[in-house]
Amino acid sequence: MSGARGGRKKKGHAEDEHPDERWMASYMDMITVLMCMFIVLFAMSNVDQDKYIALRNSLATGFGQTDVGKVDTASGTVVNAADVTKEGKGYSSGDETDLSKAAASGEAQTAEQAAAATVAAQGELDDLTAIKAAIAANLEGSGLSADVEFAVDARGLTVRLIGSETFFGTNSADLSGTAVNVMNAIGPVLKTSGHDVSVEGHADQRSSTAPFATNWELSSARATQVLRDLVERGGVGADHIQSVGFGSSRPLSTGTTDADLASNRRVDIVVLSNQSDTVSALLPQLEQAAAAAGGAVTDGRNPTVQQAVDTSTTAESGDTSTADAAAETKTETKTEKKTEKKTEKKEESSGH
Repeated sequence: MSGARGGRKKKGHAEDEHPDERWMASYMDMITVLMCMFIVLFAMSNVDQDKYIALRNSLATGFGQTDVGKVDTASGTVVNAADVTKEGKGYSSGDETDLSKAAASGEAQTAEQAAAATVAAQGELDDLTAIKAAIAANLEGSGLSADVEFAVDARGLTVRLIGSETFFGTNSADLSGTAVNVMNAIGPVLKTSGHDVSVEGHADQRSSTAPFATNWELSSARATQVLRDLVERGGVGADHIQSVGFGSSRPLSTGTTDADLASNRRVDIVVLSNQSDTVSALLPQLEQAAAAAGGAVTDGRNPTVQQAVDTSTTAESGDTSTADAAAETKTETKTEKKTEKKTEKKEESSGH
């Protein structure tokens, strides 16, 4: 017992000599953070007098209140106090003319850009219309006009092969005889069109069966077959054509009738526009205007443009006729004067 008691006393004595000092770590962290905070506060309290004076002078000069004796290098417009309205809402009436001129100049530039975009879009539409006319003429010569539809949108000209049964067998990507004849009419025109081409396959909402697992594979395979025919037999440059399959994600009709399903089973051959997106966005509007004016002519010229050319030609012809008539009148007048002079000379000689 005495030994045990002695052991306990010894242990307690050791604890008194080595107390727990873990609290010092937290205390030192807190002191360090406080020191950093006071350093930051001290740094913020010291203002650079030179920078402060430069800022003060710049603000005073900008508001036209103080002349600091040197030119302010700040960018922008220095507004004098006398040039501001009483309400403080802008320039006085003396400067409104200049502002109006600047606004008018900006509007004029915008109008010129819009006019240039319209001219470029009209030229692009004429080009696409000529391509459409050439393809339509080839199809009509082969008696295949009913199997193809045309549409113009912001992307360009779409040559639409409607009804997969006409061009492909059921669940097949092999081109039918009709499809080959249609490709014969389209390929030569696209070869020399100077446009990039996108061949896009589509399917209806029904599930595909073997050998294609889904409509994605079926639509992609059909688009690829059309692309290969245009490249291998039609001579279209491989670096100017692409194929893509959309499956049933982009239907033309949401109905479930046979006609609706047939319209969704299609391959679109898109002749892409060469113009920018801003210019190409004007193509549908110009196409509608051309249709309202009597339809796009088959030679690729817009009726409005053709009418302007005809009017100019008529005016030139009229000016030419007027000039000719005036020249004839002058000639007749000179002839009459010469005849009168000769008659007067004869009379004078006979009188002598």
